[in-house]
Amino acid sequence: MTDLRTRIGYSERTEKRPYFYANAHEKDFVPLAPVEVAIHDARGRDCSLDLEGFTLVAHESAVADLTDLAEVQRVHTGEIAELLTSLTGCDHVTMSPMGILRFSERQGVNAAHDNSHPARFVHVDMAKEAAAAMRDKGAPEGKAVARSAQYNVWRVLSDPPQDVPLGLCDYTSLAPEDLIGCDAIFDPLDGSPEWGFPNYLLAHNPAHRWFYYSAMHRGEALVFKTSESDPARAQLMPHGAFDNPLAGPDAPPRISLEMRGTTYWFA
Repeated sequence: MTDLRTRIGYSERTEKRPYFYANAHEKDFVPLAPVEVAIHDARGRDCSLDLEGFTLVAHESAVADLTDLAEVQRVHTGEIAELLTSLTGCDHVTMSPMGILRFSERQGVNAAHDNSHPARFVHVDMAKEAAAAMRDKGAPEGKAVARSAQYNVWRVLSDPPQDVPLGLCDYTSLAPEDLIGCDAIFDPLDGSPEWGFPNYLLAHNPAHRWFYYSAMHRGEALVFKTSESDPARAQLMPHGAFDNPLAGPDAPPRISLEMRGTTYWFA
């Protein structure tokens, strides 16, 4: 295991409500207050979706080029639905149809791709109430839902080591008051109308325990919880990109793919 120390993108509380854009980050109001923390390598640890809020699984795709978002939508969406069904034992999965590609700034291609910057501020993908409403909206008609949860399936498409890995805050180390309400605003590059939803940033708490997976490769996927209806299980997963101090200047720039799915268990 390869533990490290580096700065994580915490935020501080202000009177003004923070907000951030998918593309126009020059318009963001994110009151960053980075803190150097220990980030532990989770390889070899038994981490679960319902306790810590994340896990790493072996997973291969039939899609040769996962940067081809048309093929991702056509083939990989179904693969991820099958993965989530197998991993969670749910009865049904509703997938977000499109994948999200992200690139290390060293690639120099962010301006050509929608919502492609690594999120260097720690955040949660959606605030609790908004996520619950989305889960309700996506539920299959005519079915009584006993439980629902949302997941992000994150994988690297570049060779290890990653210059900008993903850090994960163990849910069991999180206090509710650590979350800072904010707004996520999507400003599509095609000029379609902006839209957004409530989200959270994260305030520093020395009790937080941080993890990452070293040397990730294409044959595995990092699955983490983004919302949950059962209060006895991990509810969400604060996460954020960070500079890997162990990756040298010749390390391949990170390319990653995110897929989102909502799982349902029927009564």
